[in-house]
Amino acid sequence: MASIKDVGQVADDLEALIGELRQELKSGADFGRLVAIADEISEHADNAAQTFSNVNDALAARLGEITGKKSSSSSSSSGSRQATASYGVTHG
Repeated sequence: MASIKDVGQVADDLEALIGELRQELKSGADFGRLVAIADEISEHADNAAQTFSNVNDALAARLGEITGKKSSSSSSSSGSRQATASYGVTHG
């Protein structure tokens, strides 16, 4: 099961990639490498957003069950995202 520590790992991964990007810029800017790093940052950010959306939806649904209200979570912001979250959250 995921924890807050796992969420912190998502931020740490993004921070490390940004550090790589900055280092590449300082060391001569190989544009092929910059593109690869930027793509990886984008993928991680999309995965993080999808994971946070999934957690929000699960929490809203569970709270709805407890309070007897239907969940009104919005999927429109994540509807265009097609990436599969590599930082998946398991519920059971």
